Amino acid sequence: MSDRPLKLLLVDQDPIFRLGLRVALEAMPNIEVVSEAPTDTAALQILAELAQINPNQVDLVILELGNSRSIDSQQQGLQLCQQLKATYPTLPTLLLSAIPDAGLIMAARAAGVRGYCPKGTPISQLVTVIEAVAAGNSYWLTETVNPEITPSIAAVAPRLPLAKWRQNLHLSSVNYIDHALQEVTAQLQIPGLPILDRAVLAGKRRELLASRWLLNQVLILPQEKQQPPLTPSVAKSLPIVPPPIPTISASNSQQTSTSSPLLSPRALQTNLFASCINKLQFPLNNVSDSVLEIDIFREDKKRELLYLILQKLAQQLDALRNAQITVNQLGELQPIILHDLWQAVITEFFGKFSRVQVGKRNLEIVTVLLQNPGVVQTAILNKIPLGLELFSYLLLQTDLRIDHHTYPAGSSEANSYAEMLLENLIIQVANGVVQPLLNYLADIEEIKQNFYVKSLMSTRELERFRNDLSWKYRLNNYVTEAKAIFESRYELLVFAPRGIAQISIYAPRNDELAQLSGVPLVVTLGLEFRDAIAPRLQSLLSVLGSGIVFVLTQIIGRGLGLIGRGILQGIGSVSLDKNFKRDSERPK
Repeated sequence: MSDRPLKLLLVDQDPIFRLGLRVALEAMPNIEVVSEAPTDTAALQILAELAQINPNQVDLVILELGNSRSIDSQQQGLQLCQQLKATYPTLPTLLLSAIPDAGLIMAARAAGVRGYCPKGTPISQLVTVIEAVAAGNSYWLTETVNPEITPSIAAVAPRLPLAKWRQNLHLSSVNYIDHALQEVTAQLQIPGLPILDRAVLAGKRRELLASRWLLNQVLILPQEKQQPPLTPSVAKSLPIVPPPIPTISASNSQQTSTSSPLLSPRALQTNLFASCINKLQFPLNNVSDSVLEIDIFREDKKRELLYLILQKLAQQLDALRNAQITVNQLGELQPIILHDLWQAVITEFFGKFSRVQVGKRNLEIVTVLLQNPGVVQTAILNKIPLGLELFSYLLLQTDLRIDHHTYPAGSSEANSYAEMLLENLIIQVANGVVQPLLNYLADIEEIKQNFYVKSLMSTRELERFRNDLSWKYRLNNYVTEAKAIFESRYELLVFAPRGIAQISIYAPRNDELAQLSGVPLVVTLGLEFRDAIAPRLQSLLSVLGSGIVFVLTQIIGRGLGLIGRGILQGIGSVSLDKNFKRDSERPK
């Protein structure tokens, strides 16, 4: 094939899976995802529009037969395959599905599909299959028309029972060790981990790595080491969790960013987004010090919302990259970028034409939520820290200056800080999406049933939650934000293995400090006065305390001790004299 990258169209009803697959595939240098579609109608429309521009705009269609559960949806998927075969006879299609039904797969083959892979296939193996099908070959499980690519797609199964048992033992053991490695690595990334715990976890990680190396030496024969089987734990693994989504291992991502500091801005973006998608598999409960707007949502709705924000942000970055935006323009466009992102997410997450009954009125949800964007812009979006630095890093590959230090673009340190900024941005945008819902449609029963966590559905708990948010805004406006400015730091919300956590990073904020007035200024002056008077007051109290202790122990204490001792001695003397007199009066 030519050096031109393969251009793909993804068709799947699951937006989360589409996003993860797109991010994973676009990390490959020879693959480009042209577009994606949730339905068969949207896919046909996209293909028709692309065909008007260039007949060779798409090289391969990767699709799922509906939602893999509904029979009607599966039939619609088969009809889409037939329509694609009839309308675009030279356009190959690949079925990437969770359906294990052999009869349905054969029906897809009869409808014109050129290949099939199950969801959860390692990305390295999937790329090989994509290249084969796009080149005109077929792939069905372990069968390929072109025998030259068979060894690279499917491993040769061992013929002897002992060899098969040894291979199964090796795979299960390595999978177990890799799972433990992922857990230990995730724990090492927890912000604020104590030094002792970090040392213990690092020791466990070294032991697991040594164990995996030993297993590979003992349970793999020399001829097998030359061509190891492709497994999710050995290849570039894409662990699938409900809902299924391909991911890239953190170790692989970190290796790429460290060894290749001159990656393109698109590659930097892909690595960061892939790592963020991995972390979205963690629990999303709030373990920070303050209440968050998204705490009202069930965990599945939180995850769906955060994935959607990542998807829309990726589309915005692509549009900005094509427009060749400069750094100066980014500074002016940052509020518009965040506002457009917030608006696009609300429109798609709640549905453009979705309605809800409020009393006697039938209202469009999106129209209600978008009626007062200035409140969200002022309270949340404009306060997202270091957005310009993040966008400049992703779009222009500029060095990242953060925590009073400049990190080269593509370095592991720059990627780590950029990942924190990205996580904070999508969490804050998610809070901005939920904020108008709580203001205008919070107590609608249909909204509660579709989105809310069960513990916050009652009117009392809902009002308590809204009151907590109101107090958080007041404290932020008058105390918390002023204190953070005075202490030259930003608070970031990040994804940690135990949930959404809060960390602090250093940032010069002298300009903001000079603009403070009213109560926030009084707060900073109070903090400065406390810092000025506290050491002196502490010294004074220490001197006074020492004097009081000296008086109580050395003067009063000793005096009371002498008095007590004299009384005891007097009592003893009187008793002795009395006994002596009695003895002397006895007749001899």
